[in-house]
Amino acid sequence: MDAMLWLFMPLFVAAGSALLAYFVMQSKLEVAISKERETMAEARAAIATHAKTLEETIKATEERTRRQALDDFLADFRVEERHYSRESKSLFLNRKSMVLQERLFFRNIPLSNWVEHEMVVEDGGDLQKLAKACSVFSARGMSGDGAASAIPQLAGAGGAVPVSSAKLLSMDSPQPRRKGIAG
Repeated sequence: MDAMLWLFMPLFVAAGSALLAYFVMQSKLEVAISKERETMAEARAAIATHAKTLEETIKATEERTRRQALDDFLADFRVEERHYSRESKSLFLNRKSMVLQERLFFRNIPLSNWVEHEMVVEDGGDLQKLAKACSVFSARGMSGDGAASAIPQLAGAGGAVPVSSAKLLSMDSPQPRRKGIAG
């Protein structure tokens, strides 16, 4: 029996060493796999963040390009203005009015006919301010507020409004030109 013990003892020690080596290598493999999974998760998160940032950058660039194209297109529009004063004299009534004519252009192509407005000017009224306030194609005229927003701008800091507000409100829709019948 002693001989058998000496024969099987190295086998038991070898089997125990093999099991010990197996469990140590298994734990090292699990540690390596967990580190690899952690690295992969970080890489996926970085890729997802980069993709989201890239997508937002592309959208912002497209929007900026669209806005720039629209700005370039709108920059090609311009307005030609001319105005003069007209006095109508009758027996007891002297009426001074300003006639404002405007035309819209795209580059050098006229897009509209002359739009004409005749506005009655009170004594001491500033014709330049009146022309700017009553413009159809200006930014103030296109804002949608119309002539009602022009009244406070003309009045300034406590100054008098040079145009009657009833006349300003009636000039929102242009009056058709009257042509005489030649006979």
